Amino acid sequence: MKSIKQQLEKSGVEDYIFVHLDDSEIVVDDDERSALVRLVKERGCVLCYSDFSEDRGDVVEQHPLANYQVGSVRDDFDFGSLVLVERKKLEQAIAISDSEGAYMSAYTEFYAVRLALSRLGEIYHDANFRYLRRPEIVDGRTSGEKQFDYVNPRNREVQIECEQIVTRHLKSIGAYIEADSLQSFDEKSDVTCYPVEASVVIPVYNRSRTIADAVNSALSQKTDFEFNVIVVDNGSNDGTSEILDSLTKKIPAGRLEVIHPDTSEKLGIGGCWMKAVNSHYCGRYAVQLDSDDLYESDATLQCIVDMFRTTKGAMVIGSYRLVDMQCNPLSDSIIDHREWTDANGHNNALRINGLGAPRAFRTCLLRQCPMPNVSYGEDYAAGLRFTREYKIGRIMDSLYLCRRWEGNTDACLTPEKVTINNEYKDSLRTAEILARTR
Repeated sequence: MKSIKQQLEKSGVEDYIFVHLDDSEIVVDDDERSALVRLVKERGCVLCYSDFSEDRGDVVEQHPLANYQVGSVRDDFDFGSLVLVERKKLEQAIAISDSEGAYMSAYTEFYAVRLALSRLGEIYHDANFRYLRRPEIVDGRTSGEKQFDYVNPRNREVQIECEQIVTRHLKSIGAYIEADSLQSFDEKSDVTCYPVEASVVIPVYNRSRTIADAVNSALSQKTDFEFNVIVVDNGSNDGTSEILDSLTKKIPAGRLEVIHPDTSEKLGIGGCWMKAVNSHYCGRYAVQLDSDDLYESDATLQCIVDMFRTTKGAMVIGSYRLVDMQCNPLSDSIIDHREWTDANGHNNALRINGLGAPRAFRTCLLRQCPMPNVSYGEDYAAGLRFTREYKIGRIMDSLYLCRRWEGNTDACLTPEKVTINNEYKDSLRTAEILARTR
């Protein structure tokens, strides 16, 4: 594929040029091309992209794309394969990128240019299926398999380049935060009387196959402090509730607390978390464990609390392994989010799609800044809020086993659902960027 500069040089003298973003074959008729050009002229936008259809050999699949917004700063934002750009603005954006030293690889070229373009005018999404794409190689993986691409160690150099680009962008729009402005949490200010030092929080809905494993993993932790396990059973009807009832009869009082919210409340995962955090059962620290996952050892909880005590941060985030249901590793890699640094992690968090696991929060702060009542991005929302103001503790050793199976909520999402999820996280980034600029 030709670089953007090469495509610009080959485009003649047209005021608007179509830029091809990958090696796919594109089929677009003259009427659709003309419609896009008219649209750009009428709106005065600097870049326009449209939905498309993809020929996958055995089926033609429609791909709706997310609307671009202030928070669409992640480097994997999907523009499809074809965008229309105003020539003068493209030349200006390339000049800006060159002056910033942003061209470092073929992958990051467009990322740098489109962030520069976003500072020059509107990037507009045309929600019409304007062209057919025939990819050179069809990516047949499910959404659950694709989502970890950005933390693949083989992509490390690209990740560093992208971080440099987004950091320059945040500085340009006034949303960059200096590391020395981040606070340590004043532990003396938390005068709440907690029943235990830490609580493992497990929201659950219909996980009869895995809930006992998760609860037992949490209860098996060895610590120098008192802790409990809070399960929020969100209306399960597959036998999960009965399994939890059986477990509570075997566990000493106060060690396992099960909350059954009223189903009329229509809670998402974030709402379930806040039921646990706002309950009188919750300890000083609230530590995540998903209902189909496990802690890697009996020292995980101690390690997390020790990090809170050392860093005095608002959050602690660990690292994890991807495993199958029998806990066999699915790759040689630990998902450790090494793109996080103490110097710039709080800014780079706006670029990436997740912060890592397990996640743990200071209960008093999470009560003040609650998770949204959704089932996707709820923890990311809280994390972004805290990274704006507080230091965050990171643990690069693996503490957690993320079990991948067909029951995962993100295992096999449709393109439409992936777009909805991405658009929601972009809205969180938008709100956070606007807050930081203020």
